[in-house]
Amino acid sequence: MQDSRGRSTLAGLGAIGLWALLAPLGVAAGPVPPFLLTGLAFAVGGVLGLAWQLGTGRGLAVLGRVPPVAWVLGIGAFFGYHALYFTALQTLPPVEALLIINLWPLLIVLFTGLLPGERLLPLHLVGVTCGLVGAAILVFLKSEHAGADLPAPSLLGYLAALGCALIWSGYSVLNRRLVADGPPAPASPGRPGLAGRRAPHHG
Repeated sequence: MQDSRGRSTLAGLGAIGLWALLAPLGVAAGPVPPFLLTGLAFAVGGVLGLAWQLGTGRGLAVLGRVPPVAWVLGIGAFFGYHALYFTALQTLPPVEALLIINLWPLLIVLFTGLLPGERLLPLHLVGVTCGLVGAAILVFLKSEHAGADLPAPSLLGYLAALGCALIWSGYSVLNRRLVADGPPAPASPGRPGLAGRRAPHHG
């Protein structure tokens, strides 16, 4: 029991470290095309994942038990999120990009209210509104582009960052619905090698 708890703690700390390294490594990668960078990251993550499965004697049969909808949702969301993530980092100052990207917890609150049996309370809406207003103030009032038409690269960056927030929040809510509708399935099949991580669970 103690060994299992210790391994779980180390795995959790490792996940936090990988999550924290995603932005710095994405910036350090330089002007690598976002789709190429995402594809390379998935290739590394996929090879490492397969090697782990085989090295621990678990085999690959478990992959056949993943529902098709989980494959589509997992790969589509992870690939789309990271392609837009790297696009945002390359076309915006990292702090601005991350402020918008990390709006996904607020969007999860809103999207969760659309699920059957869930409802939004007034305090939820107040909290989400405060978060959105605060992010808008930090991004736009302090931006060098405030008060002027945004150049095309910056507009692309803002749209990519917002797309990240929408994809990740949508994936999290849909993943919760998917798990609730059937038996728990293995985690989504794709994992970025640059900074792979588990999707958040919202109970």
